[in-house]
Amino acid sequence: MADITKCRDEECPMKTNCKRYTAPADIFQSYFADSPREGTKCEMYWGPTSQSVFDQLKDITDGKE
Repeated sequence: MADITKCRDEECPMKTNCKRYTAPADIFQSYFADSPREGTKCEMYWGPTSQSVFDQLKDITDGKE
């Protein structure tokens, strides 16, 4: 999945629900240089709700809505 920047933060309490951590890596995968997490908050968290919003935005930009 080369179209997202993945995260390698093994200490993150949200990693099991975050697509940036759990998505399969592509051969040319990009990763955050440092964890984007600050304490227990992460502005880059990509959970189930985030995926829904992303899909809706993609549909809009692809002219499906």
